[in-house]
Amino acid sequence: RGNHNVRSEALMSDSLPQRNGGQILVEALRRNAVDTVYCIPGESYLPVLDALHDADGIRTVVTRHEGAASNMADAYGKLTGRPGICFVTRGPGATHAANGVHTAQQDSTPMILFVGQVESAFKGREAFQEVDYVQMFSGLAKWAVEIDRIERIPEIVGRAFSVATSGRPGPVVVALPEEILFGFAQVADAPEPRVLPGRPGATAMAELRELLANARRPLLVLGGSGWDSAARKRLGAFVEANGLPVATSFRRQDLFDNRDPHYAGQLGFGAAPALLERLRQADLLLVVGARLGETPSAGYSLVRSPAPAQTLIHVHPDSAELNRVYLARLPIQATPCAFAEALADLAPLPSSTWQDWREAAHADYLAYSTPAASDPAVQGVDLASVVAYLSENLPDDAVIANGAGNYAVWVHRFYRYRQARTQLAPTNGAMGYGLPAAIAASLRDPQRSVVCFAGDGCFMMYPQELATAAQFGATPVVIVVNNGMLGTIRMHQEREYPGRVSATRLDNPDFVALARAFGAHAERVECSADFPAAFRRARESGRPALLELLTDPRQITPQARLA
Repeated sequence: RGNHNVRSEALMSDSLPQRNGGQILVEALRRNAVDTVYCIPGESYLPVLDALHDADGIRTVVTRHEGAASNMADAYGKLTGRPGICFVTRGPGATHAANGVHTAQQDSTPMILFVGQVESAFKGREAFQEVDYVQMFSGLAKWAVEIDRIERIPEIVGRAFSVATSGRPGPVVVALPEEILFGFAQVADAPEPRVLPGRPGATAMAELRELLANARRPLLVLGGSGWDSAARKRLGAFVEANGLPVATSFRRQDLFDNRDPHYAGQLGFGAAPALLERLRQADLLLVVGARLGETPSAGYSLVRSPAPAQTLIHVHPDSAELNRVYLARLPIQATPCAFAEALADLAPLPSSTWQDWREAAHADYLAYSTPAASDPAVQGVDLASVVAYLSENLPDDAVIANGAGNYAVWVHRFYRYRQARTQLAPTNGAMGYGLPAAIAASLRDPQRSVVCFAGDGCFMMYPQELATAAQFGATPVVIVVNNGMLGTIRMHQEREYPGRVSATRLDNPDFVALARAFGAHAERVECSADFPAAFRRARESGRPALLELLTDPRQITPQARLA
């Protein structure tokens, strides 16, 4: 029987076509439903580029920097729930792309980074651009691997998709030695892996119901990734039926309609003081999908570690995350979708006693997210009025992207998200993320309105990606908030070393001229009243567009002003 199997395998192998490693790899991508690849070309993976030439249904988006390519792959993962695919060359290409890998890890975004590698025979000699990628990315990605045999390409690519999407989603890095890609073999293709969601047990759901029924000041906190429209709808029905107040974790505001009377606001930088106090006063926290990391927990002070003062029900898809920082009263390993499905089957709770608690939470949110009248002492554009205008006039499915900087506090505070997958913002605070993410969103769905917010320092991380937008037909509107400095660091600097400004002043280029050089529509806005008309012209231009807002450098946050 063993000899029969060997003969069968030999006959099957003889019937397979001879393909190089690049062709085998691209076919593996196609079988895993990949439709977009972001890259900077490199000689280390030429066979892949050649195979993509004939890959119907896979679009190759060439960016101008590897960091932008990896950020676009992360944004794709956020928008679709499928792994974003990025290819970069060895050495400098991989180190540039590490930015997006770190973002995908902290944001729990499915992503696969393929990196060219030196020929295996040259390894260990510090060959041209040689790096040990398994060692380099071992603490930065969910899994890092180097393919050692051409025959294993379908196996390892299939496993990469499984790892990137299972449990807590995240990034996978696959190194591709040159001889693997340039070599030829007869290899059978593998099917797309099936990922089974973690599901909560009946006993856990019964205990959850009992704990909720006994609570007087409950708070539901939503976060993480892996939500789909059905899960969001089921959770919304559960919230409506039981009158629960809902907060979202840092930069996860789009998980719940901010206009809903159950919404209480966002945790994290710029959170409402009333919401933070409400979290402290809560007697039960139902945390779904979120890790409650340093930022939303205000340095692990709002929820005590290891034993929270609140009764903690922690729902998370990764067993390694449960009881890692907080010892939950009830840990539940489940994906957000599976947990929401289980909620739909939960018997109704007795009439709740927390209506006043919930109504006060929403009233506090409305008060905090409604801009006050413009202060006449503030010079230039009032950013609060700009964000409020967009919140009131953009379609519900408009995508808002941003990177890092104090300007984002205005966005998170005054923009009211209505639909899922409309917020593209890095929870790891990566500067420069907004523009690449906005381009990825515009390319993904050209009919959607896409707006990128960036500070002057944040925008200058990847301004060259306006060329990518122009080349591939993306039409985001980029709002550059120009206050002539690195505002977040200046804020900390003034607190720690008042009056001693060091290394935070910026001398900027002419942003309008720069954008026009890339073929974008561009205007400078110097007062708030001029913004609506300028924004309409930008949207109607049919091109990527940039609006430079001149803002008062003394207005460091919505509520703080430099002396």
